[in-house]
Amino acid sequence: MSEYSAERHAGTRRFGRGMIIAAWVVLLIMLTYGFNGYLERKENPNRNPQSSVSDQGVAKVVLQRNARGHYVASGRINGVRVSFLLDTGATDVAVSEQLAGRLNLRKGAAALSRTANGTVRSWSTILDEVQLGSIRMQGVRASILPGMAASEVLLGMSFLKNLEWLQRGDELTLRQF
Repeated sequence: MSEYSAERHAGTRRFGRGMIIAAWVVLLIMLTYGFNGYLERKENPNRNPQSSVSDQGVAKVVLQRNARGHYVASGRINGVRVSFLLDTGATDVAVSEQLAGRLNLRKGAAALSRTANGTVRSWSTILDEVQLGSIRMQGVRASILPGMAASEVLLGMSFLKNLEWLQRGDELTLRQF
């Protein structure tokens, strides 16, 4: 084998190894992306909630329970996409201080709120618009909680009290008249 041929063969082998490594890296990235998507769908099976508006103007949203037994759904506050956790034990819609900053919410009166983590200081505010599927409400009372995780919004009774609920099995139907 000539010197040129040996160098060419070594270069081809290095290129081949590099391609194999690149293929494994791409495969791992794809698997990670796919698994993350799977986990997100299990946590929030209502990323695009099933919703409709009847001829009589009744807005309806049907939600599926997640793997942990909660109703989690994507929606919007003041046009910004958020993830709601329906919480009938929450008096108001509860948002994190970080999300309140992104939404440019004004802190109103300070109060003490009882949460699962104990009593915390909170501030009242008003959300211009809250949307869950085809259900929309304006002027919804909310609380800003500084210690709350930024990733979820508790959709409390200040929103839910205006709806009719029907739960059957793992499905919750909400209607707004």
